[in-house]
Amino acid sequence: MKINNLTKEDVLRSLVTSESGLTEEEARNRFSEFGPNEIKEVKKTSLLMKFIKQFTHLLAILLWIGAGLAFLSEYLRPGEGMLALGLAILGVIVINAVFTFIQEYRAEKSIEKLKLLLPFYVKVIREGKEKEIHARDVVPGDLILLSEGNKIPADSRLIETIYLMVNNAPLTGESEPVPLDHNPTERELIESRNIAFAGTTVMSGSGKAIVFATGMKTEFGHIAHLTSAVEAGLSPFQKEIIKVTRIIAFFATTMGVVFLLIGQIIGRTFWDNFIFTIGLIVANVPEGLLPTVTLSLAMASQRMAKKMALIKTLTSVETLGSVTVICTDKTGTLTQNKMEVQKLWFNRKIIDSEMLKDSNADILLNIAYLCNNAKFIDGHFKGDPTEIALMKVVRDTVGDLESERISEIPFDSERKRMTTLNVINGKTFALTKGALEGILPLSSHLFINGKIVQIDENYRKEVLDEYHLLMDRGLRVLSFAYREINKQEIEMPIPESIENNMVFVGLIGLEDPPRPEVPEAIRKCHEAGIKVIMITGDGSRTAHAIAREIGLVKGDPVVIEGHEFMAMSDSELREKLSEKEILFARMTPKHKMRIVSILQEEGERVAVTGDGVNDAPALKKADIGIAMGIAGTDVAKEAADMILLDDNFATIVKAIEEGRTIFENTRKFITYIFAHGTPEAIPYILFALFKIPLPLTVMQILAIDLGTETLPALGLGIESPETTIMKQPPRPKEKGLIDKAALFKGYIFLGLISTIGVLFIYFFVLYRGGWQWGTVLPMESTLAHQASTATFLGIVIMQIGTVFACKTKSESVFKVGIFNNKLILLGILIEIILSVFIIYHPWGNKIFSTSPIPLSVWFMLIPFAILLFFAEELRKRRARASP
Repeated sequence: MKINNLTKEDVLRSLVTSESGLTEEEARNRFSEFGPNEIKEVKKTSLLMKFIKQFTHLLAILLWIGAGLAFLSEYLRPGEGMLALGLAILGVIVINAVFTFIQEYRAEKSIEKLKLLLPFYVKVIREGKEKEIHARDVVPGDLILLSEGNKIPADSRLIETIYLMVNNAPLTGESEPVPLDHNPTERELIESRNIAFAGTTVMSGSGKAIVFATGMKTEFGHIAHLTSAVEAGLSPFQKEIIKVTRIIAFFATTMGVVFLLIGQIIGRTFWDNFIFTIGLIVANVPEGLLPTVTLSLAMASQRMAKKMALIKTLTSVETLGSVTVICTDKTGTLTQNKMEVQKLWFNRKIIDSEMLKDSNADILLNIAYLCNNAKFIDGHFKGDPTEIALMKVVRDTVGDLESERISEIPFDSERKRMTTLNVINGKTFALTKGALEGILPLSSHLFINGKIVQIDENYRKEVLDEYHLLMDRGLRVLSFAYREINKQEIEMPIPESIENNMVFVGLIGLEDPPRPEVPEAIRKCHEAGIKVIMITGDGSRTAHAIAREIGLVKGDPVVIEGHEFMAMSDSELREKLSEKEILFARMTPKHKMRIVSILQEEGERVAVTGDGVNDAPALKKADIGIAMGIAGTDVAKEAADMILLDDNFATIVKAIEEGRTIFENTRKFITYIFAHGTPEAIPYILFALFKIPLPLTVMQILAIDLGTETLPALGLGIESPETTIMKQPPRPKEKGLIDKAALFKGYIFLGLISTIGVLFIYFFVLYRGGWQWGTVLPMESTLAHQASTATFLGIVIMQIGTVFACKTKSESVFKVGIFNNKLILLGILIEIILSVFIIYHPWGNKIFSTSPIPLSVWFMLIPFAILLFFAEELRKRRARASP
């Protein structure tokens, strides 16, 4: 038989324990057999493997190939600077890997500090004595003591209860506290009222229980294992970086092969051609792209941390910006997970909670206060959230009330009410609160304006209508009644017969209020074209009312409850998910997983928010899993990609805006980097075809790719979002970082304008130095060095024009501000200083094969940079004007 079917004696017998608890020796033996009471992290990647992965992604592999070619070239033709190039590229790979690893390691350590949810210590009885032990030391067969505020350390079978209420929200998602008892039941284990589950919390009452499952054997552990079995795929941003890398690799390799063949045709030697091909490939591989992307994402994650969002992996920053659907839990995510009294119905009228002091509803407030197990101790309320809300509103209105409680009939889900026997001013009363269907049928009279009148069908209908009116406002509605008891009726235990012929007093409507920032956050999501789906363990009526209050639904949404969901085929569910407004109620973790999977199959990019164990599998399956940092469970945080440190739903909107901004800014700096590939490659090609002096050395290319362009590119990476970024729908899935428009803008439009300026200054310096077309110029001559220096400087100056041109996607740079990005200005200053060092310092001349050039060359390049900037402004203006 199942543990929940057994009697108390059978439970003790089956777990080989007693009401005196285990002996210490037996506890040690069971600890050895069953292990610590901990949730194990299955399939966790080791730190070493995480570090190695930083060297094996596609962009890193492309750089490995570049370094290998450089070393091969050095081996075949020593002394041409290829060794330094290879070592420099290796340095880029290593530095980037270390930086990324440290960033993600720090995020992981921050998460470990948040792992404080499972109880650390628990009271047990061993060898007949009460003692406190660490939760990890609890073993099957331990007799644990439960009291208000305790977190339950392991799945346990109750053997004794006194008005015990628990909050199962971390496990099931249901916000309402559940009453537990110790009687055998034939229900399924998860629905049993005699089982206290690991990770849940005692809201009120007390009890004793025998542990029957610990660690991964608990329901908590089963869900954690389910989470670990979910494979997390590559993020959309990772896929985009791979795509960009493939484009770069294809372009560089194609250029190399084509010009290798051309070199053979025009009669160059094989080895000259081979060295040239390597140089051309290196020129087309933007070595600075990888560190720039990494640094940009790291800076974004640090900005988000200041906005209370902890990013576990760098690529998750951008992925947030691509989501099309957010699946969110209700309790604790959209709502505050605390009840508040909103409305009362008394004396046949509805009263706002703010107007209670003038309502003369003392009799209703008395019942709400006295038929209540919440407590106010040391300035804090303790107990069930609903009862706390009732006590709080009464204390705020009339203060504390005194009464002797004789006894109590506890709340029961079948009876749907609780009753206390209280002595008030020398008279004894039965005070009852609960669901309307549990109290109205027992009421024979109604309290109206200080009088007690017989309830007829008209009064009964009026009560029902007012009840439904409050329910339709999304309130949880409780009914209140009383009856004066004669002394001869009092006997122990209290018979339920004292609940007959009650005087019905009124209704109180309570609400788990939405977080105040949620309606605005939902509005922004809708404005940004993001669909928000509520998936909750609560009932459909509550879900619908809250959804309407926060603006999640405006029309008549599709509402699907768990039992309906289970009966649906995948095709039926797909059809329902295509509806504009849809809510899911009475859901389980398995249900959430199915919803996320089908949405992803339909091409949606899905973010899932949640805080409970029940959310963890879906959090991991989603493109972006978002866990709550304060209320979130350990398993949820482990599964998530991002953690909201303030549990604020509005932070998600800020994160989405940051993600969209990162994508657009990444496109900007990739375009900026690509724009310099053209003026690096074309002079190289001209050198091969027409035997002109070498326009640019490989070390100078490296100085550009890793030196002068990096900081300005980073500046573009932190550019402020354009005003329309959250007023447009999510980008289509097929729209990547690089498309035909981006390639045209980078390589062709901006690249060719830059090339014109670069070639002009290159030939100007050559001709001014006396060079004639066709004349062979020794590579070590001063004029050859000055010409390549002019090419290098030309690319640097054109970079300055390009970085300003790339500040915006479609808006005019004059509108957002030319000089408002301090990092771009700092980057320009540093690249000028670096250029001065390379051009005019003897060390720079020696390392990069440069030679000093007149200051006039600098000024001659400025008009070309200005031309490039205004050409891009004109292109954006035409784009804005086109429909």
